[in-house]
Amino acid sequence: MDKYTGKKLDGRYEIRELIGVGGMANVYHCYDTIDDREVAIKILKDEFLDNEDFIRRFKNESKAIAVLNHPNIVRVYDVSFGDMIQYIVMEYIDGITLKEYIEMQGVLDWKETLHLTTQILKALQHAHENGIVHRDIKPQNIMLLQDGTIKVTDFGIARFSSNATRTMTEQAIGSVHYIAPEQARGDKTDGKTDIYSVGVMMYEMLTGQLPFDADSAVSVALMQLQTTAKRPRQINPDIPSGLEEITVKAMQKIPDSRYHSAVEMLSDIERFRLNPSISFEYKYFEEKTGYSDAVKKSKKTAESEAPKEYHDYHDDSPQKSPVLSAIKGVIIAAVIALIVFGGMALYNGYVSAQPKEEIVPDFVGLTVAEANTLNNGRFVFKYENRYSDEFKVDTIIYQTPEANSKKIKEGSSITLVVNSADSEVAVPYMGVSGEVDTVVNKLKEVNLVPQILYVNSEKEEQSVDSIFPAVGTKVPIGSTVYVMVSKGPSYEGIDMPDIKGLTLAEAQAKLEELGFKNIKVAYDEKSEKDKDEVIRQNPVTGSKIKPDYNIVITCSKGEKKEKEATIYVDLPSSVTDEVEVTVLVDGAVDSTYSKTVIPAYNSTYTIKIKGKDTVSVLILLDGNEYREYSVNYEEGYVTKVKSYDYAVSTPEETTAPTEAPTEEIITQ
Repeated sequence: MDKYTGKKLDGRYEIRELIGVGGMANVYHCYDTIDDREVAIKILKDEFLDNEDFIRRFKNESKAIAVLNHPNIVRVYDVSFGDMIQYIVMEYIDGITLKEYIEMQGVLDWKETLHLTTQILKALQHAHENGIVHRDIKPQNIMLLQDGTIKVTDFGIARFSSNATRTMTEQAIGSVHYIAPEQARGDKTDGKTDIYSVGVMMYEMLTGQLPFDADSAVSVALMQLQTTAKRPRQINPDIPSGLEEITVKAMQKIPDSRYHSAVEMLSDIERFRLNPSISFEYKYFEEKTGYSDAVKKSKKTAESEAPKEYHDYHDDSPQKSPVLSAIKGVIIAAVIALIVFGGMALYNGYVSAQPKEEIVPDFVGLTVAEANTLNNGRFVFKYENRYSDEFKVDTIIYQTPEANSKKIKEGSSITLVVNSADSEVAVPYMGVSGEVDTVVNKLKEVNLVPQILYVNSEKEEQSVDSIFPAVGTKVPIGSTVYVMVSKGPSYEGIDMPDIKGLTLAEAQAKLEELGFKNIKVAYDEKSEKDKDEVIRQNPVTGSKIKPDYNIVITCSKGEKKEKEATIYVDLPSSVTDEVEVTVLVDGAVDSTYSKTVIPAYNSTYTIKIKGKDTVSVLILLDGNEYREYSVNYEEGYVTKVKSYDYAVSTPEETTAPTEAPTEEIITQ
């Protein structure tokens, strides 16, 4: 189990389970205890907390969605950019990705394709109108709910359309199957870039296959730049010709040849929906014209119609001239010399044109771009993807033939194995021991995430009963593999009673009366319940267990601890920029709640302060006084003492209080 599952974020979000593992962040299914709703929280991985590029992309995603409010775009409720953890709280989507749906269905009906595409385009229309270009539209980033609703997610590499363009090396190479040619080149990107990706998704939905596919991401990117895809109707003749025209127009390699906006594409889709037999006259597939044959025919005609040369013949035979004979001899000698020396030159040229041989260069450890620079066109590269912890992602981890192993001719092929987090790995064989630790370690060794589930089984308790997916199944790196651990066969034993709230003596007497023999007692030093009150039990109420089962009763130690006060700070909801919140408790900075926030995401900033007696809490926004509270733990009240308007100013500037003191009851 990872370190977050089962924990509570900022005293508010209960983290229930890990539901997604990405290259930059993990996504958890959580419960918001304040707003009483299920949410999804994306948490930046610890290894990237010091990586400025990943932090920038993470913040960029939250900023992009901040200005968006559309039923087909996932909503963001809250963000936190602290030093120890950075997360985005989003709408929880109970569904599957569009990619998973396409893989299950194979080929989608054209009516269903229109239904899904229309929702995606409406989401993009809203984003583009607000100046946001997604730049990573692909079915993996589209969630499909059970009622057929689409939700566009993952704005990690989105940008505001006024920003400078970035190169392909800064973008997600894993999206090359859907990436627009201009984005692959590092040229200017705009709304038409997203339109291209939508066209590729339509192609995939209608045909069941991608327009371009190859063994490596680099090869696919080159195909996006240079290759014309096969006509969709050549793959699936049932596609209406008008819909094929829409798909192909969206996929034009020259941006100006595509739809100029999502609105324009939606207009054609609506016209097609009203008249499925419509033809838009978008002619991008030209038939062979026989142009070369026409050229040959005209050339023959010209030759046949040209005037013939006129020769005047005389009956007398021409007399041979000595000078003419000499010239003729010189010409013949020159021709012979030309043939001899020309042949030698051709031979020498042939010899020099033969491919040179050289020792196989070492490309291991280089990126693909670095390898191509070093290669300089001498050898032909073939690519394979694999994953290894020992190398950085996107670097070459192995090559065939190996470096310095032999001499090969220029133009020969060299296979480069590239370290890719998008690679697949087979679930490994675990042996016959059935030991949980062994299975877990083997899964981790191949970069899979083990999750233990306990099941009734005839196998020995605490031994592995089975795993899912099965051994040998190929799954993406980072996938969850469920390890089913036996908790023994189901047993018609004694029902475990509910003893929570009883005293220790009452609980022991009740259990002994039912025939339970092994009762152990543990104490919780943090509990504020009365001394010896039962606060937890194992097993839980209703479990059927044997009389000799080891029952553990956890009781309160009865020591009163510090009380906790919850303060709800009302933030200026109209502010969409980052604001630095500083929390001072009796003059000392509380690092837990001092962080950067964006008030527009959540107008209430929740702080939980533990203490005794009375403490003073001062809230600063960007270094300026904003709210001051007095917390009386004995009386159980939080009092707002002072309130200031938010203003961007220097720390020396202050603003007069705007509200009278108010009181709130401390919540435990």
